[in-house]
Amino acid sequence: MESETNVLGEELIACSMDPTTGFMRDGYCYPLQRDPGRHEICAVMTEEFLQYSKAQGNDLVTPRPELEFPGLEPGDRWCLCVPRWIEAHEADTAPPVVLEATSEDVLEDVSLETLREYAHGDGE
Repeated sequence: MESETNVLGEELIACSMDPTTGFMRDGYCYPLQRDPGRHEICAVMTEEFLQYSKAQGNDLVTPRPELEFPGLEPGDRWCLCVPRWIEAHEADTAPPVVLEATSEDVLEDVSLETLREYAHGDGE
């Protein structure tokens, strides 16, 4: 992975290795030119968001082994697409965000103030 910075201006930390997330399945949420979905927000899944996402046609619950996708459960951390998180935010179903593992590139579309409102506590 290239050196990357998080929304706090610090070194980006891994979002999740279990399940292994990120566009490159390396655990990190960072921008890649070949990732049109922009999997740059490290979010902690909630039942509400998973149901919302499924209703929008993006089933994150059902395992898809052929895509190396285990299926997600509440509490799992996952690199979400920036547009999907914004859409969920507008629908009041956005999941909590792990700021230390969210790419600074997200700040082009979502303010740090908004992200801080959704900041996931360090209790896990």
